[in-house]
Amino acid sequence: MPERTTDLVVIGGGLGGTAAALTAARLGQRVILVERSDWLGGQLTAQAVPPDEHQWIETPLTSPSYRELRARVRDHYRRNYPLTDEARAWETLNPGFGNVSRLCHEPRVAALVIQEMLSPLIASGALTVLSPFEAVAADRDGERIGAVRVRGLRTGTEITLCAPLIVDATELGELLELADIPYVIGAESGAEHGELHAPAVADPLDQQAVSWCCALEYRAGEEHTIDRPAGYAHWRDTVDPRWPGPQLSWDDVVPDLLTTRTRPLFAGAAADLEAAGTDDLWHYRRILARRNLEPGFPGGEITLVNWPQIDYWELPLLGVDDVTRERALQGARELTLSLVHWMQTEAPRPDGGHGYPGLRLRGDVTGTEDGLAKEVYIRESRRIKALFTITEQHIGREMRGAETGAAHFADSVGIGYYRIDLHPSTSGRTYVDIDCFPFQIPLGALLPQGTANLLAAGKNIGTTHITNGAYRLHPVEWSIGEAAGALSAYCARSRTTPEAVHGTPSLLDGFQRLLTDRLGLSLAWPEDIRAPRARHDSIPKEVTAHAS
Repeated sequence: MPERTTDLVVIGGGLGGTAAALTAARLGQRVILVERSDWLGGQLTAQAVPPDEHQWIETPLTSPSYRELRARVRDHYRRNYPLTDEARAWETLNPGFGNVSRLCHEPRVAALVIQEMLSPLIASGALTVLSPFEAVAADRDGERIGAVRVRGLRTGTEITLCAPLIVDATELGELLELADIPYVIGAESGAEHGELHAPAVADPLDQQAVSWCCALEYRAGEEHTIDRPAGYAHWRDTVDPRWPGPQLSWDDVVPDLLTTRTRPLFAGAAADLEAAGTDDLWHYRRILARRNLEPGFPGGEITLVNWPQIDYWELPLLGVDDVTRERALQGARELTLSLVHWMQTEAPRPDGGHGYPGLRLRGDVTGTEDGLAKEVYIRESRRIKALFTITEQHIGREMRGAETGAAHFADSVGIGYYRIDLHPSTSGRTYVDIDCFPFQIPLGALLPQGTANLLAAGKNIGTTHITNGAYRLHPVEWSIGEAAGALSAYCARSRTTPEAVHGTPSLLDGFQRLLTDRLGLSLAWPEDIRAPRARHDSIPKEVTAHAS
């Protein structure tokens, strides 16, 4: 079996893994990045979720490399699309004019941009990308992972990878299981960490819903109705106790208030595709807006379906056998296709009619033949038993009481902000959506107990079930991966270990200076924005939509 030795092995090419590989390679390391999809970028690309970000994302507080990613996305549209003069001159161009983000764009474009960012590193030999490959085994020797065996999904070729440090940036923390590293799944009990919103009894099968996203174009007057999915009747007729009716409906739940709301596909009596900031489903995650394009552009508008209606909560992905996991994935796919078929055929329209047969699945936007995303959108992973675990007491506004910000972490390696946002779960729990403060990312949360050379760089860091809801979104995952990649380079240069950096003030200071002086990262929030007003009152209307 072929064997390769390098400076850093990164398993998983989502946003965390990509950032880890990019950062380490730019700092002079030789990196091998392993990803099972043929698209790098995870939730931004293969899972097809436009970025959910905080209101300071356009400022220098954001990681320079993440700002570079966002700038390159905008530049791609400026270089290649027939934008109007107004759109071309718009400094913070939002290609889709979607409500959920200042940068709603096609997953396909993000995948191209990531390849562009990595291209010079690949050409120089600093970075090797193995795709589509997945990890199948890990050799553990005491507290160290000696090697990881990966297999090509197309060829079946197996390669053994060796490196001083290994990063697990997989979507489900898969390397933790392969390497027999202690981890947690599901919900901890309230007694374990004293969290206000944790359940009374721990439940490993209490896992957030997954969503199989898709891209839709609307072509009025055309016929694009898909075949009726096998599970259609189930999703059309089943009413879950925590939901106002069947999921094939315009009704859903307001996450923080748990009240019923109704959002039609299009606001008003007609399909107003030119509107901006409209509180309907079409504009919620629209990723290509006609208003940004010259009148002669032949294509239609495109929106991304990551709506509450496609949250799949019947079966979990973790802690179950392979058959159950496959049933869950198939169920998530059927739910999304059922919603599409319902919208095309039975959905009530404001004019009294039913159905929008002009809705067309756009698999070219998501890189698939069937129009769905390449992979299911995963909100929750295996989580390491870390040197330090972030709990609700550290970031939750209600639990912080009279405090004017999140807990200060002396070992901070980055910053982030998102509400604690847990979707309905496989245990029957409804939303847990509560306010929190802008927070830091502590180095100790990236380091597992009892394993000397593994770094967590995704949703698998040392959070709880509760705080995972705030640390799981795009810019935070990128910052976690960036810190992991930088730590690998720093340990190699200083001839030290991650645990020594965490536990030695002089080494920690040197690492943090690398992050701030060399990479330009912010490790703490300025005092004037550590405690923003609750409910995102300061965010412009076009980015107030929530619940990713």
